[in-house]
Amino acid sequence: MEFFFSIKRFLDEGGVWMYPILFIFIIGLAIATERWLKLSKVKKNNMRLWNKLQAHFEEGDFESSRREAAESPTELGMVLSLGLSRQGSVRRRDDIEIAMEEGMMEVIPQLEKRTSFIALFANIATMLGLLGTIMGLIEAFGAVANLSAAAKAEALTASISTAMNTTAFGLIAGIPLLILHSMLTAKTSQIVDSFEMAQVKTLNIMTEFMRKQAIATAENSTP
Repeated sequence: MEFFFSIKRFLDEGGVWMYPILFIFIIGLAIATERWLKLSKVKKNNMRLWNKLQAHFEEGDFESSRREAAESPTELGMVLSLGLSRQGSVRRRDDIEIAMEEGMMEVIPQLEKRTSFIALFANIATMLGLLGTIMGLIEAFGAVANLSAAAKAEALTASISTAMNTTAFGLIAGIPLLILHSMLTAKTSQIVDSFEMAQVKTLNIMTEFMRKQAIATAENSTP
């Protein structure tokens, strides 16, 4: 309980600017938590789907692969199903690749959604801290203008100490938010890289399968 009283005292000493910083910090933490849970779920579900698709690929069962990807609610399923649905209907690798790239263009913004706000809130919290300190100093110097030298020094010391609380709190809020933004950005990049890896592997498997089909067809048509 003493810990919460200390926080309340710290906020009260910093003045009115402390509460907008606290609000921004809480919103930033909420967004970061939601994004982390979302990305962790995406990564886990995509890995589960990829393991199933690999088993079908090894067996040459593209029909099951298409069905599995199409029925999957995952982002990876959406990307790969666009390419797998064209397997057999087109012969050019580029056509299949373009279809998957279209899926990537739809999926990536969903992964990056709201992450940029965390960096924005970190900068706003830091700037509000500096603004609160400057406003506090302006108010302090105006209040001690008519005091004696001894009283002026004492009042300024107390006022500056209070005004600096907002800068400290702005940094306390901003630094963790910047760290969380970097972590989420790195996690998003890992997921996008895994999409690209799965896309390339699927394309290679499909290309090899079509090449073998073409060879078999040519051999059967040869008298």
